[in-house]
Amino acid sequence: MTFYNKDMIYAEFKEAEIKDSKNKKNKYGNRIKLFKEHKELKEEHPEYYDGVNINFANLLLMWSAPNPRDHCYQTVFGKTYAEKHAEETQEKEVTI
Repeated sequence: MTFYNKDMIYAEFKEAEIKDSKNKKNKYGNRIKLFKEHKELKEEHPEYYDGVNINFANLLLMWSAPNPRDHCYQTVFGKTYAEKHAEETQEKEVTI
């Protein structure tokens, strides 16, 4: 029994993103709520997510960070977005 698929989750995320864009106080509140709910539901009913390979715990951690983009870059590259961008810009200038 599959209850969720990636397209459904992406649509929910898009909706949460739109709601967050209208909220001045809590920029990521709806996205955080979405991932928290999915994380809990997946723990209680993993069968609802058969065929869905999304790590809601990591997404919740990322969107709960003060700067989600920096958190993502720090996790993947070990640098903030600004540091990685500066490095790439410098590499481009050297190759030109």
